[in-house]
Amino acid sequence: MTQITPYKPPQGPLDILHEDGHVIAVNKPSGLLSVPGKGEHLADCLLSRVQAAFPDALLVHRLDRDTSGVIVFALTPHAQRSLSMQFEKRSTKKTYVARVQGRVAEKTGTVDLPLIVDWPNRPLQKVCHETGKPAVTDWRVLKVSDEKSRVRLFPKTGRSHQLRVHMLALGHPILGDPLYAPETTGEHKRLMLHSEELRINHPESGKGLSFRAKPEF
Repeated sequence: MTQITPYKPPQGPLDILHEDGHVIAVNKPSGLLSVPGKGEHLADCLLSRVQAAFPDALLVHRLDRDTSGVIVFALTPHAQRSLSMQFEKRSTKKTYVARVQGRVAEKTGTVDLPLIVDWPNRPLQKVCHETGKPAVTDWRVLKVSDEKSRVRLFPKTGRSHQLRVHMLALGHPILGDPLYAPETTGEHKRLMLHSEELRINHPESGKGLSFRAKPEF
């Protein structure tokens, strides 16, 4: 079992990006769990904070504790079903920004590597061509400098730790990652991964909606 860094969630008001009678979009800070973990010390999470302000809020999807950025919640069971189906059918469009180790040589590319939990070292995930579930990530380089690169990531699937493991497999782990690049956490005090944009169809009107939040890095 891999040791996780102590849980010290950031404090501060909710950063609400969008709110209507069916959907709430929030900019999640790095270091805050999306849902409660096991034990009272892991009870504070984005879901509980959102429900304190919006008692009817329902979970649709999650972001890793150390990933920041756009996440949506439903306000009705119908909206939850509609949004969950959009994620399941991969009709949502997700865009992330990351800073990674090394100079990425190519301008664009795709990582198509199946993933599965690394049981002896959970919660780590690993590439496994025998038992892994399909996982695909498109990427595009935004900027390179001094042995670091800034990339935009477009996950086509939603596997646990997908972007982190795929960039590691490329030889360019995400900076500040306590699980997959712990040697970089001294210089980078947070995981340099941010959910920049999420596009969904409104569960009631069907209209396309796009929620954006700028990264802090």
